[in-house]
Amino acid sequence: MDKDTKKSTLKKQIIKIKGETIEEVDDFLAVEDPLEISLSILDASPKVTHKNISITMRTPGSDKELALGFLFTEGIASSKQQVAKVDTTPNTTHVFLNTSEKLNLSSLDRHFYTSSSCGVCGKASLDAIKTVCRLPSTPGSFQIEPHAIKTFPSILKQKQAIFKNTGGLHAAAIFNTNGTFICLKEDVGRHNALDKLIGHFFLKDQLPLDQHLLLLSGRASFELIQKAAMAGIHFIMAVGAPSSLAVEMAKEHHITLIGFLNESRYNIYSGADRIKL
Repeated sequence: MDKDTKKSTLKKQIIKIKGETIEEVDDFLAVEDPLEISLSILDASPKVTHKNISITMRTPGSDKELALGFLFTEGIASSKQQVAKVDTTPNTTHVFLNTSEKLNLSSLDRHFYTSSSCGVCGKASLDAIKTVCRLPSTPGSFQIEPHAIKTFPSILKQKQAIFKNTGGLHAAAIFNTNGTFICLKEDVGRHNALDKLIGHFFLKDQLPLDQHLLLLSGRASFELIQKAAMAGIHFIMAVGAPSSLAVEMAKEHHITLIGFLNESRYNIYSGADRIKL
């Protein structure tokens, strides 16, 4: 068990009933713990110092990536060059930004708490959820083989180290257009998993991800499509079902959206032209 897996899981003794057998066994639980994300803008006018942006219930691990991915997908920060430094403690992440590039301070108008299951429900207004990608990206002319798409869920399962121990985490993974696995992040919250993943590429200064494929371990909600669109992703696959608003947004932004994906089948809801049918 690696370092991230250790702090993301907790061993507890439970009573297990199987058939007629009752026994006490050790079980691993996915950790759910609060993270406070705060922000200082070094040369803003008026000055912004230690402004609390969010408290989110998350699984510890990749907290820096989570905070930066969150700030990026909220439209507050747009590039690694804006980040002066990031201070982290076990339950807080404080991001220091400079104003070398334009900052969208209106995006700070947000309620303080988000649960592990909902990141969009803390928004102060309907207009606030309509953030869009400010990075130069192209829709992409690539096409994916239909049979290759069905291989991605098994790769996802192989790479979900914490899920293997707990059975209780969501995941978001990135592949290139050749189908090669690149990166995966896990979290008790599906929106946190995607923020961690996007934050990973934000730190590497590799956004937008317009030549990549995104795979989600659960359903595809509007918020996840919006976050992916912010990162310039045009090809999204989900193991679960998409919502009506997710499909609407995918069509609006010419995003390929696949749902109910497994090793034998899937549904195409938008952007079928990127699949070699």
